[in-house]
Formats: sequence, structure tokens, C-alpha cells
Amino acid sequence: MTVAAAPKGADPTTLSGIPVKLEYQPEDVGPASIGSPGQYPYTRGLKSGGYRVNHWTMRQFAGHKTAKDTNERFKYLLAHGETGLSTAFDLPTLMGLDSDDPRSRGEVGREGVAIDSLADMETLFSGIDLAKVSTSMTINLPAPVLLAMYLAVAKKQGVPFKRIRGTCQTDILKEYIAQNEYLYPPEPSMRLVLDTIEYCVREVPRFYPISISGYHIREAGADAVQELAFTLADGRDYVERLVKRGLDVDDFASQLSFFFDVHNYFFEEIAKLRAARSIWAKLMKDEFGAKREISWMLPMHCQTAGVSLTAQQPLNNLVRVAYQALAAVLGGTQSLHTNSYDEALALPTDEAVMLALRTQQILACESGVIDTPDPFGGSYYLEFLTGEVEERATALMRRVKDLGGVVPALEKGFFHREIAETAYRFEVDLGAGRRKIVGINLHAQKGKLPPILEIKSHVEAGQVRALKKVKRERDNAKTSACLARVTETARGTQNLLPLILEAVEAYATVGEITSALKDVFGEFPVFSS
Repeated sequence: MTVAAAPKGADPTTLSGIPVKLEYQPEDVGPASIGSPGQYPYTRGLKSGGYRVNHWTMRQFAGHKTAKDTNERFKYLLAHGETGLSTAFDLPTLMGLDSDDPRSRGEVGREGVAIDSLADMETLFSGIDLAKVSTSMTINLPAPVLLAMYLAVAKKQGVPFKRIRGTCQTDILKEYIAQNEYLYPPEPSMRLVLDTIEYCVREVPRFYPISISGYHIREAGADAVQELAFTLADGRDYVERLVKRGLDVDDFASQLSFFFDVHNYFFEEIAKLRAARSIWAKLMKDEFGAKREISWMLPMHCQTAGVSLTAQQPLNNLVRVAYQALAAVLGGTQSLHTNSYDEALALPTDEAVMLALRTQQILACESGVIDTPDPFGGSYYLEFLTGEVEERATALMRRVKDLGGVVPALEKGFFHREIAETAYRFEVDLGAGRRKIVGINLHAQKGKLPPILEIKSHVEAGQVRALKKVKRERDNAKTSACLARVTETARGTQNLLPLILEAVEAYATVGEITSALKDVFGEFPVFSS
């Protein structure tokens, strides 16, 4: 791979390589009106009132050790002003494995909460009224199983499905593109995603059954333009498939949501979020013929960039996160997670989590940025960047379509090559000093890194004991019968969610249901390019 070095004295560029001039004039924007907040194509925001009436949802990502530990963290955050829950699962759960699986060894509860069965989910939300809180779950491969567990807890609490609010990520396409937490081949994986969306459209109308995610694409090394283009290409693919299933676009479009990374290049990130709404609105209206205004809207969650956090001089991350959060708000996000400054070292401490939440609260209550929507609207530079990002992302989406769509592009290695080349180019620029990171290649300090906290082995041992107790005390004949029905249904075309819910309520585990589906769907190898 050959990457040309930028000549000395060259104009600076954004992280996506968009050249930045010394100054901007009206001719850089053109004669087109930028429109108003709350009006199609929503470049300037989804609502005319912005955040004046309601702030964005402050949704801090939380999950560690056991369901009991995470339940305590949830309650801690809610008591200090958080307005929505966001659940991080450990690697075994993300991969559809139980805690007692040999492949889970050393990973149980390490990077999120371990959830094996409905018993864990009941503990996770003990004392939390699901009628009053919205919950996001960052889960993809076994998303239908975890969603079914959440619904089962709601039933036990007496909360009707129609009152449940929140989001399940469920975006399997970005797993093939960036994160590699998949198991089945793409087509059966897509069936599970579409089954989940279709079920929620009918039964859980206030819930977002999918959060089409650019965050992990960006964290894998993509730039802002690639993140936007690949995310919206995935969104287009889901919509196309749902329409082919016979669903009317206006019946499901309002239950699609999106998830973006917010990185360090301040104005480019604002431009990216503005361009995202514009591209999606035009796509839904012009390509898919959606007639309802709400179908044209792109609701988004944002998270500050985990990949930008440094273990060196970790307090610098407080500043990075604050500016990234400001960009997300100025870009018009609907909800936001701010990373803790110590996440490059270990699971966040209570103090770090509190500071991350307070960052959002200070932004909302003290800065004045919520007084008017899209306050940078009309800036020659921002409008130029928004147009440039939209144009480049749209062109990249066309390349994906020309390759036959997302799955054929995956099979040809397109996404992996694109992201790898961008990540490599960034590292070359970083090594040459063309990109600067304070504490890494600028103003670095010698010395030892702070100590890294560890998840002790007793956490895993306790989780495994609890799982064995569930398996011992449940009605195993009933559980086996439910699992057999899941497998049999997977051989046909019936929606799998009702059968998965039935199995969950019989205390079938994440690993057992995943395995029951694998018996039919098979396993897919890791992509190589």
C-alpha cells in the first residue's frame, strides 16, 4: 500500500482529507438557502425549537461485572440526573456465549455486564420501572434474545409492550464491516434483524428495534465521510429488504434510529451530523417514496470518540470529551453518551462516570448553546463543510450500490480495504507529525502509565455458579421443547421473535438459543481481504 505524504506547507485538511482554506466567503457556499430547523431536509435539526423545550437524552453507557453490579451503577446514574439507560454487555454475551462456555473464560463481566438468562435480566432492572425509563442495549448478534429478555421483564412488571421505550442496536451489517461480532452468514443474520424490526413495528411501537451504527465503523479507523456513507448504505439496505417483505415504508421508517461517533475535528463532526439528516431525508422521500414527514427524519444517538482517548495524560480526555459533546449538541443529536476520562485504562470509576455526566449537564444548563437551534447555521465554513461531506458521502454510497449493495460489497472486501487504508494513512500522518495528539506526539511526558484496574476471577466464578443454579432449577423439559421450536421455526419463514420470547421465558440461555439457531443457519468465517 502506498500513501503519498502531504507536502510541507500544504493547506491543512479535515480528518477526512477535505482541504481547508484560510477563509471562506459566500461564493464557497453558493446561492441555495440553508432552510430552517425542523424543515425538510432537516439539515439544521429535526425540531424548530431545538433543545429549548427538552434537552437531549443523557444516556451514559454502563455495564460491568454482574447484573447486580450494573443495576447499582444504573441507579447511581439515575440518582444523579441521567435521563436514559444504556447497557454495555460483556464479550461472551455479545458473541452469543454463556458464561460457562470454555470460550468465555477470562472475559466474563470484563468489558460489560454478563447476561446469561432471564434471571440476570430481572436482576439488571430490579427496582427500575421500565414504564418510566428508556433503555438502550448495545447488542447485535444475539439482539433478538436480549430484546426478548427485556420484554419478558416488562411483562413481569406489568408494563404493556406499547409503553416500552428504548433502543436495541441489532445492526448486524456493521459487524461484518467493522466489529466482527457475528456468527451466522449474512442472509440468516439479516432475517433475524428484519424479524426483530417487524415484530416491534407490530407489538412495541415506541421502541427503536435497530440503531444503524457508524460508531464502530469510525472506531475501526474510518474517517467521517466513510462513517456516514457506510452507515447510510446499511440503512438503505435494511429499508430495501423491509419493503421487499411487504412492509409499507411509512409503517416502519419512524422506528429506525442511527448512532454516530463524534471525533476531535470539531466543525467536520457538526457538518457530518447535519449532512446525515439531509442525505437520509432525500433518500427516504425520493428513493423510497415515504409520504409522512416523520419517515424522512433521522433520529440519532451520539457518543464521544473512544478511540480518541489516551492512556497517557488521561485527564486530557476530559477536555476532548467536552469539545466532542459540544459538537454533538451543535450537530443536533437526540441523545448523547460522554466517555469517562479513564476508559483508556480500565472500567470507569464512579468519579469518572460522574464527571462525564456532569459534562453534559454543564453543557445543557450553563453554556447557552441550547438557546437557539443550529447556532452555527449560515457560517460559510460550516455550510461549505456540510455540503462537501454530503457530496462525498453520497458518492461513496453510489460506489456501494454499484457493487451490488452492502452484502456483495462485503464479500468483495470493499469496506475492509477502504477502512484499512484510511486507518493506515492516519497512522502515517501521526508518525510524521502531520496529525498531532497532545500527550502522544506533542507535549508528551515520560513516566509510567497509571495502574490498570482488573476484573477479579471471583466475578466469573460467581456468574458461572448462578448460571448453573438457573439451569438446575428451571423446568428443563419445557426449556428443551421451546428450544426445539426455535430450531424448527428457523427452518421456515415465520417470524422468530415470538418463539425466542417463549424460550427466554422458559429460562433458556443466550448460548442455548444462539446454538439452536446455529443448527439451522450455520456459521460464517471471518472476512479476510
